[in-house]
Amino acid sequence: MIYLDYNATSPVRPDVRQRMAAFLEGNFGNPSSLHAAGRQARAAVEAVRAQILAALGDPTGQLIFTSGGTEADNLALKGIARALRSKGNHLMVSSVEHHAVLHAAEALVKEGFRVTVIPVDRYGTVDLQALEKEVTPQTVLISVMHANNEVGTIQSVEEISRMARERGILFHTDAVQSFGKIDVNVRRLGADLASISSHKLGGPKGAGALYLRQGIRVQSILHGGPHEHGFRAGTENAPGIVGMGAAADLSLAEKAGGVLQRVERLRDRLQAGLFEKIPEIELNGHPTHRLPGTLNVSLKDCHGETLLMALDLAGTCVSTGSACSSGSTEPSHVLVAMGLPAARIEGSIRFSLGWGTTEVEIEEVLQKVPPIVERIRKGQRHWEERSGEAISSLKSRLPRPPSADSQ
Repeated sequence: MIYLDYNATSPVRPDVRQRMAAFLEGNFGNPSSLHAAGRQARAAVEAVRAQILAALGDPTGQLIFTSGGTEADNLALKGIARALRSKGNHLMVSSVEHHAVLHAAEALVKEGFRVTVIPVDRYGTVDLQALEKEVTPQTVLISVMHANNEVGTIQSVEEISRMARERGILFHTDAVQSFGKIDVNVRRLGADLASISSHKLGGPKGAGALYLRQGIRVQSILHGGPHEHGFRAGTENAPGIVGMGAAADLSLAEKAGGVLQRVERLRDRLQAGLFEKIPEIELNGHPTHRLPGTLNVSLKDCHGETLLMALDLAGTCVSTGSACSSGSTEPSHVLVAMGLPAARIEGSIRFSLGWGTTEVEIEEVLQKVPPIVERIRKGQRHWEERSGEAISSLKSRLPRPPSADSQ
């Protein structure tokens, strides 16, 4: 199997599994217990907390461990909105956010909050003028993702956070797709809150975190014990947290060691090969300001889901967009927000590369995809021809309407 769906999830790294094994077998204590087993688990959790804060560029900040990026996004939006309700009831999000942000915002609308959705251009980049125009004295939070999960476009979050800070507005960024792949220094980005997830880095599913700048308070959305300094009730997932820390370590070491440059070269090779071998293909997303491993393209007369299934049968895993939208009959909200025509959206496919992708795999995919696309296109043209013939035949058998002379 060739796996090119790293933006959906990534395989767990061997070193991560080894580090987690100790906390699944011997060191299984509850981090809140006072005995030796609990203290050992607590020490591991706190070591990862300090490690990730340092990786995010703010050792003085707070890190709340969550069950993943979705919970982190929900805690950011709902936690800030409810905590600052007395100051204002207006939030702003971009139209290309992950559904974890968009649906959390929709839920807040039902609580009486007002949400403004900011448009993007044809590359998926937030319209900064439109954003600034919609700010009000009641605005308490702006949430714009660092990098898009479907097309890879990287947002100008530094400019957005600067504008927010000048107006006394908190800024949250969903860094689930960017952390470990590009520089995510929260101080440089100007983020007051940032969401990250483990399984995008080669860590386990079920582990994530929300970063809070020092002094920022959120209202808990889970009720229970006083875990995570009262911000998130529930026993900490020590094995998952340890795995996330190990994955973050490896990802950042790879970034420093040039692995991501290799991934970007493989992505560019895949893009060049597809554009060379397949006619009527278009790139979706920003051509340069995008994640190193993301390639989203549209193919004329080739339905994306049909291509996905054909490639799956050929042993290659790709995606038509966000894994969280799989099974939905709705078109990609990201491509819709970018203003792409329906036919181009239907023909879209996403390749996302990662730490395990090899040159041999890319060359094999370049051998597989063009003939599959051609077969799909021939089938589509044949169906259209047969449909046209059937319609013409049916029309020829229908009785002619009476002429004016016969009436």
